[in-house]
Amino acid sequence: MDTSLIVSNILNPPILFFFLGMVAVFVKSDLEIPAPFPKLLSLYLLFSIGFKGGVELIKSGLTQEVIFTMLAAVLMACAVPIYTFFILKLKLDIYDAAAIAATYGSISAVTFITAGAFLTELGIDYDGYMVAALALMESPAIIVGLILVNLFTPSQGDRDFSWPEVLQEAFLNSSVFLLVGSLIIGVLTGERGWHTLEPFTQGLFYGILTFFLLDMGLVAARRIKDLQKTGVFLISFAILIPILNAGIGILIAKFIGMPKGDALLFAVLCASASYIAVPAAMRLTVPEANPSLYVSTALAVTFPFNIIVGIPVYLYGIEMLWR
Repeated sequence: MDTSLIVSNILNPPILFFFLGMVAVFVKSDLEIPAPFPKLLSLYLLFSIGFKGGVELIKSGLTQEVIFTMLAAVLMACAVPIYTFFILKLKLDIYDAAAIAATYGSISAVTFITAGAFLTELGIDYDGYMVAALALMESPAIIVGLILVNLFTPSQGDRDFSWPEVLQEAFLNSSVFLLVGSLIIGVLTGERGWHTLEPFTQGLFYGILTFFLLDMGLVAARRIKDLQKTGVFLISFAILIPILNAGIGILIAKFIGMPKGDALLFAVLCASASYIAVPAAMRLTVPEANPSLYVSTALAVTFPFNIIVGIPVYLYGIEMLWR
């Protein structure tokens, strides 16, 4: 493998600022991003990629390739939590296994954005409608995870699920709502809307992504100590399962006939894990699960692994298979 891909990825400003955030925690600097600000940054990123995705979707139209990509996205979002649940159940109880499986069945928008920046840096094109795949993969894993809990909990009749609350959290949480809403507005306004908002949605994008990753570095470093509770099994899981999921995603992308850039984004969606939407839903609906397990593995292991090593490795696999 060409190691320059990994080096090039690490030397991107957003990745370097992610490391800077981690170093700040390790050296006990008082660097801190005020609490409401990271939320605003994440909302901006979701708004920008959703809006751009909508514009690109209306430009490309609803082709056979788009439809197959959307179906593949839903398939993976439902399948990943099922097979990972049975792997996790070998070592964990039903609640922790279901919560972690749901976490890895969903996606990380920031990993997706970082992969897009990586492709742009390399001059590899990708289609904006991949954002629609991202939006479709956010929620199904939450539903699948809760179904697994209901099916495998011995005293399932004693559980007090509120399905309206579950569905609201899955489909109407702020991340999903803003992403899908921006996508629809992008479809409705098309090129005219894009040119109107371009200085805001395009000009500021990488600067805000960089600042957001600085905050992610701070948060990930603070979560590292939680890994002591997870043990070797979960740390290994948090590295090996993304590689497996990315491999399956790459094979599906090849079968559908996606171009290289789209294939990488799809692989990254399959390989990433949610650390915002799913943890929020699991805290609400599966309080028996330990948040330090599903949050720390996704945020302190899988997220940095994907953005530093995973993305260039997945691209290397794609380039080998696409020759």
